[in-house]
Amino acid sequence: METFFVFKVSYCTFAPIMREKILNNATELFLNYGFKSITMDDISNHIGISKKTIYQHFENKTTLVEAVSLHVFNTISCGINDICSTKKDPIEEIFDIKQFVMEHLKDEKSSPQYQLQKYYPKISNTLKKKQFEVMQECVKENLIRGMENGLYRSNINIDFISRIYFNSMVSLKDQELFPLNNFSMNALMEYFLEYHLRGICTEKGILTLNKFIKKQS
Repeated sequence: METFFVFKVSYCTFAPIMREKILNNATELFLNYGFKSITMDDISNHIGISKKTIYQHFENKTTLVEAVSLHVFNTISCGINDICSTKKDPIEEIFDIKQFVMEHLKDEKSSPQYQLQKYYPKISNTLKKKQFEVMQECVKENLIRGMENGLYRSNINIDFISRIYFNSMVSLKDQELFPLNNFSMNALMEYFLEYHLRGICTEKGILTLNKFIKKQS
């Protein structure tokens, strides 16, 4: 009985660590190679454990994909909140968020959001709702500060702009609309952010934007 109790305690301590290890490794593989192409065999071989061990923590691949999606979402959301909390120049903030997101999505070379939408639509729809909530709050706060600082025009409709911003970001990940053979995701993001800002900036904001772009080039 005592031996069983020790084993049970040890397993309970070990289980969360193993689950986190599987989650982190699966995240790396999915983001680098895509949700579709990576199999459970690939993940078990990469970690050096049996598939049985993976299934002890994740019922099937769909469950693992969902866990990875939420894990990435939470990581990026926390990072965006940290960037927004610094209250830096609103224009610089937008580009900092873009850079942070691209780094954590491995420059989106495996088109994770597009693959989720295509192969795991239910997970994609749930994630899209969560992304909308986070992005709406972030973009609206950015717009308000930009207007207060005289960088953005005072007559813009905040709710309209924030929704257009979100939908545009989603559209950029549509490979049928923007084939990766013609556009890199990083370039698309740069093009859109400049397009977005030039549409809402005042003369003061345009000067700030031009200086920032020149400094980045």
